[in-house]
Amino acid sequence: MTIDPKKIRADFPALTRRVHGRPLAYLDNAATTHKPRAVLEAISDFYSTKNSNIHRGVHTLSEEASAVYEEARETMSRILGAAGPEEVIFTSGTTAAINLVAASFGRAFVSEGDEIIVSELEHHSNLIPWQMLCRERKAKLRVIPMDESGGITRETTAGLMNKRTRLVALTCLSNVLGTAPPVREIIRLAHEREIPVLLDAAQAAPHLPLSVRELDCDFLAFSGHKMYGPTGIGVLYGKKRWLEVLPPWQTGGGMIASVRLDETEFAEPPFRFEAGTPHIAGAVGLKAAVEYIRSLGSENIRIREREVMDLFLGRLRNIPGIILYGGESPRTGVVSFNLEGIDPYDAGLILDGMGVAVRTGSHCAEPLLRALGLRSTMRASIALYTDESDIEALIRGLEQARKMLG
Repeated sequence: MTIDPKKIRADFPALTRRVHGRPLAYLDNAATTHKPRAVLEAISDFYSTKNSNIHRGVHTLSEEASAVYEEARETMSRILGAAGPEEVIFTSGTTAAINLVAASFGRAFVSEGDEIIVSELEHHSNLIPWQMLCRERKAKLRVIPMDESGGITRETTAGLMNKRTRLVALTCLSNVLGTAPPVREIIRLAHEREIPVLLDAAQAAPHLPLSVRELDCDFLAFSGHKMYGPTGIGVLYGKKRWLEVLPPWQTGGGMIASVRLDETEFAEPPFRFEAGTPHIAGAVGLKAAVEYIRSLGSENIRIREREVMDLFLGRLRNIPGIILYGGESPRTGVVSFNLEGIDPYDAGLILDGMGVAVRTGSHCAEPLLRALGLRSTMRASIALYTDESDIEALIRGLEQARKMLG
């Protein structure tokens, strides 16, 4: 199946908008993606016909709401290749999922003098929770440095592992450079030393295949809103053997087996980690997003995105004064760049005036930008609906910015 961009774009109502009188060229997909009608309709149908709380009632709406919520969990389990739905926890997003592991795993397994490994590529969401954990537990945070190509190496990572290492937490795909660390090799190295690994798959989920069975990671987190689903919903995968021994992160209704005034027995995973009323409609919408992606074919999407990225990089490299970051490493989904001598915020405003949406700033990855000697960049990121018109609009906007500001 060949992806027809015109047909695909018709599925996304937001793409028909005009901004400042110009057709919208949306290239901020690494921040959040737009939603197809299938997702919008699934959410509307839930609120219109099944809205109720789950797992706590015998009436029809509660039973229906519980069923669609657990169907969504089953779907996530299948697409991830998990051993079963009990390994899938719904969260509010990647940030909450990583904080859950940092709090729960940290409470159970990290002590004074222990070490956590992260990399210089990390989004703040996969850095700050470990900083705080290390501070609270008097542990040490060790950082894998970025190399000249914008990646990290197996050898450098291995050199940081030792008998005090309790966890390795890595991104699958840089949200600034679009580079992919060798996570499979690092997981094998870590497991040889009996060290668990958490993967931040927020950027990878829309673009790369993610089989937790093949990766053999211990934890994996991603967000729905970056893969055409709703905001406020995400997934934490955890190996059953870990989830069974971890204490809950938050407490309240829905995560207990029984409660006495002086003692509480917690529910089995995954419910132990889902305190309170969850984002039921979000789970329904995420299921619809995954089914939409599957209807197009994940490999078809990847082929189309590679074609768009090749065109994108080719056109960017022809602009005088363009500076691309990440060396010659293959990029997936994201390109960060600047125009020589031009502030990226100023260029971003000119682009917006021409209907082009890109991200400017540090992209919640200040240590990475600092390693590059930068404070900010422009970042353009593609999705399955990105087409040649978006790229040409960006190129025209950058040329205009160079004329006006250069």
